[in-house]
Amino acid sequence: MLTERHLQIFVALAEEQHFGDAARVVGITQPPLSQGLRRLEALVGAKLFERGSTGVELTAAGAALLPFARRALTSIEELHQAAVARDPEGPEIRLGLAPEVPPAAGAAVAAACGAAVPGSRVTVVSAPTSSLTSQVSSGRLTLAVVLHPTVLDGLDAGPVQLLPTWALAPSGSAADAVVELKKLGGLPVAVRPRAEAPAARDLFLDTLAMLRPAGGTVVVTDERAALAMAAAGQAIVMTADPSLAAPGVERYQLAGDPLPTRLRLVWARTPFELDVIAQLTDALVTG
Repeated sequence: MLTERHLQIFVALAEEQHFGDAARVVGITQPPLSQGLRRLEALVGAKLFERGSTGVELTAAGAALLPFARRALTSIEELHQAAVARDPEGPEIRLGLAPEVPPAAGAAVAAACGAAVPGSRVTVVSAPTSSLTSQVSSGRLTLAVVLHPTVLDGLDAGPVQLLPTWALAPSGSAADAVVELKKLGGLPVAVRPRAEAPAARDLFLDTLAMLRPAGGTVVVTDERAALAMAAAGQAIVMTADPSLAAPGVERYQLAGDPLPTRLRLVWARTPFELDVIAQLTDALVTG
């Protein structure tokens, strides 16, 4: 299906005649830009650019299609402006947050979204990473903070941010506040269902098995259930939330931080300028 992003890539390449420059104009990196161009050429059934050592030039087919692409982008922009103008409450920014995003970090990103577009309404939903990427792809969400790695399937993404992860374990599980993962008791580590974020969960489990061969895992529905199990002396919780706590549960810093929580912003249509995307990404950490 031909999308607005395909048109943006086509016009930017035609005007900049350079992959790196075009990627910066569109607000993405070169790999997704090249992928988008290949998809566009497959959709129209023609080669649109000739690639050289210094850049790219339009083919005859590309030159013929360029005016139509520009008009289409102008029409889409007019549609967006009309929709905003008719909305008395201002534009809506729909933000999705994976459950693993600490509350303070999620709040910071939401606040940064609102500050980026004065007068906007920011609505927030929480859902597993696999659901969030699907909702962003379909346009139901403007952007989302998801676990990394994940299958992006054409979505654009900001840089990966690593949040430190602590272990919450029953009191007395270790003598020191900083502990190696393999020495932290023999209880299972509470994990959420794999289907919520398959790639990220596999990376977590592989790293956990390598650093802590004994103990295994137990599947929980959410972090509250995991914390309750830790308080009952039945599990260990890995969390990036510095505020998560319960009586009878101690917080341990893992030596070397071997299991950081990896988060990144994803979007289908660039919602903000690149400097604003950078501010939103920074909010994940400062929050």
